[in-house]
Amino acid sequence: MLRRLLLHHARRRRHHYSSSTSSAAAASASVPLSSPIFAVFGANTGVGKTLVSAGLVASLLASPSSPSTVAYLKPLQTGFPADSDARFVFDRAPALLRNFPRAGATRLVASNHTLYPSPAVEPLPERQDTAVTYGGEGDGHRAVEKVLVCRTMYAWRDAVSPHLAAEREGMPVEDEEVRWLVDRWLAEGAEDGDGEVWKVLETAGGVASPGPSGTLQCDLYRSSRLPALLVGDGRLGGISSTLSAYESLLLRGYDVSSVILEDHGLSNDKFLHSYLRKRVPVHVLPPIPADPKDDLTDWFSESSSVFCLLKDTLQSFHSRRIQRLNGMQRKSKDLLWWPFTQHNLVPVDSVTVIDSRFGENFATYKVKDKKIVPQFDACASWWTQGPDSNLQIELARDMGYAAARYGHVMFPENVHEPALRCAELLLGGVGKDWASRVYYSDNGSTAIEIALKMAFRKYACDHGILVDNEKDITSKKSIRFKVLALNGSYHGDTLGAMEAQAPSAYTSFLQQPWYSGRGLFLDPPTVYIKNKTWQLSLPSSICYDQLSSCDTCYPSLTEVFCKTRDTSSAVNLYASYISQQLSQYSLSNNSEHIAALIIEPVIQGAGGMHMIDPLFQRVLIKECKNRKIPVIYDEVFTGFWRLGVESASELLGCLPDISCYAKLMTGGIVPLAATLATEEVFEAFKSDSKLTALLHGHSYTAHAMGCTAAVKAIQWYKDPSTNLNIDLDHMKLKELWDGTLVNHLSSLPNVKRVVSLGTLCAIELKAEGSDAGYASLYASSLLRQLREEDGIYARPLGNVIYLMCGPCTTRESCTRQLSKVQRRLEMLN
Repeated sequence: MLRRLLLHHARRRRHHYSSSTSSAAAASASVPLSSPIFAVFGANTGVGKTLVSAGLVASLLASPSSPSTVAYLKPLQTGFPADSDARFVFDRAPALLRNFPRAGATRLVASNHTLYPSPAVEPLPERQDTAVTYGGEGDGHRAVEKVLVCRTMYAWRDAVSPHLAAEREGMPVEDEEVRWLVDRWLAEGAEDGDGEVWKVLETAGGVASPGPSGTLQCDLYRSSRLPALLVGDGRLGGISSTLSAYESLLLRGYDVSSVILEDHGLSNDKFLHSYLRKRVPVHVLPPIPADPKDDLTDWFSESSSVFCLLKDTLQSFHSRRIQRLNGMQRKSKDLLWWPFTQHNLVPVDSVTVIDSRFGENFATYKVKDKKIVPQFDACASWWTQGPDSNLQIELARDMGYAAARYGHVMFPENVHEPALRCAELLLGGVGKDWASRVYYSDNGSTAIEIALKMAFRKYACDHGILVDNEKDITSKKSIRFKVLALNGSYHGDTLGAMEAQAPSAYTSFLQQPWYSGRGLFLDPPTVYIKNKTWQLSLPSSICYDQLSSCDTCYPSLTEVFCKTRDTSSAVNLYASYISQQLSQYSLSNNSEHIAALIIEPVIQGAGGMHMIDPLFQRVLIKECKNRKIPVIYDEVFTGFWRLGVESASELLGCLPDISCYAKLMTGGIVPLAATLATEEVFEAFKSDSKLTALLHGHSYTAHAMGCTAAVKAIQWYKDPSTNLNIDLDHMKLKELWDGTLVNHLSSLPNVKRVVSLGTLCAIELKAEGSDAGYASLYASSLLRQLREEDGIYARPLGNVIYLMCGPCTTRESCTRQLSKVQRRLEMLN
């Protein structure tokens, strides 16, 4: 009874931990690579995983040089205690050592421990220990000491799948608990420096067998992405199950180091060796005796050479991996040309080596410590990333299907299911109630250039500049179209997109000597939090004497977006400024036309994470609509829940004529962009002449893999069963950033402003002169601390630090990252 009470207490403690952290936190432990670590997966149940584990452990312990310690872990065990894989390894490995050639005497200290047996399991000894000396007895030399540590984490009595055993015996276990304990096991001994420690984790059942929560084994352990040793199936049908298991592991991003299987006389190993040649080595074990009374001593003796070869293969795999990881920093400096990077400012040892990603985390390799360390991807990999770990797996699976079914097929006059389904979702989501057409391209910049072509044609038709006459269409009239845009805007890196944005560091002569800035660029008012209050900041070009304090300070963001502001004195102020600017431009440039308005709705991204006053943008849009100037929304950054709603038009309360999407649309897993337009815009291109068609396209237009990823991501984000952040009553994201923390940050003396909205929290540091702006290095020390000490990968915009999560990131995870930034800012001088 007391044991069960202690177990209940332990489970409650672990539940408290897992409920207060996200799955990303559960995957937050470092994985040491100073010694090899492998996960043993099976192509099926009953293929001999534990025999392989025992043989491998014995061969490691028999090695005269290394390792000094072997740690074996069985996270999930059913059929316990009659069937205990950890006990088998504990019992058999020392007994097998006589079968392995070695030199010198060795004293082995072995232990076996079960952490959390089910309440249905009879009481067990807390720990089993033994010591044995083998090899070189009586030679007068002191025995080398080695250690074998066997451990079972969770054990159930019934010999069934863990998900059934957990349900039947009343001991459910969440994935986060399993991962947390595995992470602790991986970290054990990493700092001891007492010699090489090999670790072997043996999974339960097959690669796709469910764990206690129902999550597949290959998904349950993906956070640590241990190199896999796949135990294949030598029985009839085993080729199929082995290759299916192998491809399931690859599909989830595992590296398969070796395949090993029992010989059943069917030559499965020969076929697998041929099929997997140059990819994975295949080892074959002799047939296992069928007699249950056989203690397998002779079999292990016969297999010892195979296990020694397997050990050497795994050691070689590990050495090659470490060698490659150790050289990546230097090679990247010698071979790569990074975008938006001054290479002279990047020391070799500051290059981040990314081994993989899992949901919101990078798995980064630290050369000095020889560790894989998780880092929260706080810039959402250039604003593209939205998937949690589950969506990442789903995207990989669906894209694999699309690649196998379609590869790539050209798009003009054709249709395929992913492109059609994606268009339907776009028009029913971000384009709901206004858009009727979807034009695919490959990235945000090109989506913008397409939008400009659409807008200019629509303007020309509406203002009688073009008529339905091919001669007029092709004649060289002196017509110059320009855009209306905002200072601080950014719409991409292609030459045409850069022409539609205001002068900045991105468009300087050093970057774009052709740049002329083909537009009228207005100074926008901005809003931000300072000293716990949302404040309105007007540019000097707008006279604000007539505004009262209630028009410039707001207690919450709700008041900033409230439509009651449409009757405030600021409306006339904004309308007067906009009308005056347009009139002056028209008078001075009578041969030029403002033929499109292009804005980043609500938030300007690359320009410094500025929140534009939504009232100003509403007034601006209304003025353009009155003048029949097409309105383009650049939602490449702001779309798909980035600002807490599916489209920023929901925040503005205004609809565009054309809108551009990319980045989060596919979950960031593959490039794809879409330009949405009204039917009226589409009609402007229709005639009997091909010359009036929109002559713009890319080889990978409507790429089937991209469209498939977009279909999955768009649906996933807005489904409350997959995205727990969705507020069903209002169809928006719940508040992700802790308001108390945000307000505290806004009150720090070294903080100029804070913007917190949806998945974005931006903090501008107080800086002057060269310490301010895009070229600023003011935050470099803070950046280094966040990356190296706090596990946050941040890439600021000059003196603007920002954190960005995904639509599925938990509030707890956001709070944890923001708290780290707060501590660093409080320490920053």
